[in-house]
Amino acid sequence: MIALLQRVSTAHVSVDKKIIGHIEKGLLALVGIEKGDTEQQTQRLLERMLGYRVFSDENDKMNLSITDIKGGLLLVPQFTLAADTQKGMRPSFAPAAAPAMSETLFNTLVAEAQKKHSHVATGQFGANMQVSLTNDGPVTFWLRVTPQR
Repeated sequence: MIALLQRVSTAHVSVDKKIIGHIEKGLLALVGIEKGDTEQQTQRLLERMLGYRVFSDENDKMNLSITDIKGGLLLVPQFTLAADTQKGMRPSFAPAAAPAMSETLFNTLVAEAQKKHSHVATGQFGANMQVSLTNDGPVTFWLRVTPQR
């Protein structure tokens, strides 16, 4: 399971020109689900996202997590993160989990995030979404919890 984390001062996701998820200061997480991912990867990725120290403390060091600052978390499903880009000029989506499994695991991630964090917003699985953000820094990290094979 993959999360492309971006530290943002604001972010929102729209479907059909209607904003369906919005956060202020926090993390935008584009989430890709791979074959072999299970709820175990979901739990570990969420633990890492909520605890990853990417916000500055009083000494301007990245020592604070989204939990510490009580920031927003915007979770957006993005199956293209699981693409194999090693060969040729066209990505292969063979490593991506099947849509039904991906949707189940994404919904599990959202439900668990909502239990553990105060402000969680989401995109819409399978929709054509427009994501807008102001990347703070810019600060971007790629987190991956290896799937079971």
